[in-house]
This record gives sequence, structure tokens and C-alpha cells, in this order.
Amino acid sequence: MKKGLKIFLIIAGLFLLFCLANVFYTVKEDEYALLMRFSKVEYVVENSGLHFKVPFIDSVKKLKNNVQLYDLPESDVLTSDSKAMSVDSYVLWKISDPLLFYRTLGTNAEARSRLDASTYNALKTIIGTMPQESIIQLSESVGKNDLNNRVFDQVKALTTPYGIEVTDVKIKRFDLPNENESAVFERMIAERNKIKQTYIAEGEAEAQKKRNDVDKNVNIIISDAQAQAEAIAAEGEQEYMKMLAAAYDTQDKQDFYAFIKSLDALKASLIAQGEGTQAGEKIVVLGPDSELAKILKGDIISGQ
Repeated sequence: MKKGLKIFLIIAGLFLLFCLANVFYTVKEDEYALLMRFSKVEYVVENSGLHFKVPFIDSVKKLKNNVQLYDLPESDVLTSDSKAMSVDSYVLWKISDPLLFYRTLGTNAEARSRLDASTYNALKTIIGTMPQESIIQLSESVGKNDLNNRVFDQVKALTTPYGIEVTDVKIKRFDLPNENESAVFERMIAERNKIKQTYIAEGEAEAQKKRNDVDKNVNIIISDAQAQAEAIAAEGEQEYMKMLAAAYDTQDKQDFYAFIKSLDALKASLIAQGEGTQAGEKIVVLGPDSELAKILKGDIISGQ
């Protein structure tokens, strides 16, 4: 009897321990807990710690409440000019409404499937409005960020009804199909060369225009300077003549001036002869009425 009672107490104790183990459950800080009663959600536990449930009747299903990364597989989309592009992207998401999430999706695998479809639809819709060349030329700071934001807005709107909050969507890279890559790059190089030649031609035309303007201005400046120099020379000559007229305003002065000029002419003639004759040989041929002849004969000096 005592032995049977001992066995009963052991079994009762084990049963009690089993019941106690099924009465309490813990919830971590990065988890939601859904209390299930006969496969129906009674309530959602969002606070971490130790919680109570009815053993054998209640069960607990846990879901993650932290941000999760889903790296989408590469997918092909068509641009507005019907060119294929391969897109590699990822999504950051979390469960915002665990009850709605459980009722609509139930599992993370189904959630990833829904995110995959939503992101692909957004990419197909947006990239389908853009030509391939503009996508290839997207800059990291402006164009790509704008595209990411547009895709993010659409994916967020598509997944919110499932209790999912999408926190970010990023396109990691665009790739060209192998069979199209070389042709696309060659076409882009040809177009860039065409643009380069256009810029060079425009630059040369502008440079020639500036050179023509400079040459025109230089010619105008030189012409103006020459005209001004000639005007100044004419004024100087006129002033010189006035000074001569003032200096030789009598007959005696005029005769003296003629005498001086005759001497200068004679001197210049003798110097010119000296350059082509032997030393000491200077010949001057003068007419009898020449002023130089009169000077050499002494007529002018003697007054004859």
C-alpha cells in the first residue's frame, strides 16, 4: 500500500509539474505572442515577460516584431522602350499588426512571397515608364533615390493591408542582359561621341566668332590710332609752318633761310659723292643760275 501511494504521489507530482510548465510562457522583447484557444486567437501579447495561459486548452504562437531584411531574387522588367533590365533589390519590413498579419498571411514565408510580388509589381510599373538609357544614367544622389522612394511608396501601400510595415526599399543595382550589354554600351558610346563632337563644333564656332570680334576691334583701334596720328602730324606740320612763317617774316630772313637750305643741299651732295668716289675727289656740276653755284662763287656772300 505504501509502495502504491508513493508511486501515485510521484505520478501526481510529475503531472503537477507538467501542468505548471504549461501554465506559464515567456515573451521576448523582439516577439509578439498570440494566445490561441481552440485555434482561435483570443488576444495578442505585446509586452515581454512571463505570462499565464490555461494548460491543454490554450496555445501560444509567436511572431517577430523587429525589422527584418528580405533580399529579393533578381527579376527582369521591361523599360518603356521594351528593353529588358535585371533588377536586384531588398526590402526592410516588420509586422505592425500581428493579428491582421496572422489572419491574412500567417507565416513569414507567405509574407516574403507577398513582398516579392508587391515589389516586382512596383518595379514593373515604374520602370515601365522610363527608357533604358535614362535608367542607366541615374545618379546615386538624385535619380536613384527618387526611384527608390517611388518604389517604396507603392510597396508600402500594397503591403499595409496585411499588417506589414515596410520601412525601406532599395534597388542595389541594375544589370543588362548579357546579350544586350555590349550593344547598349556601344550605342551609349556613339551617342556620347556625337554629343562631344557637337560641343566641340559649338565651341569652335564660338571661338571663331570671338576671334573675328577681336580682329575687328583691333582693326578699328589701329585705324583710329593711325587717323589720330595723321591728324596730330598734320597739326604739327601746320604748326611748324606757322612757326617758320613767323620766324622768317622779312625778306632778309627769308634770304638767310634760303642760304642755309642751299648749304645743307650742297653738304648732302658732297657727302653722297664721297661714298662712291676716291678720297679727295668730289665733283659738283652746277648751272650758272644755281644758288649753289652762286654760293661757291661767293656771289651771295659778296652780294653780287
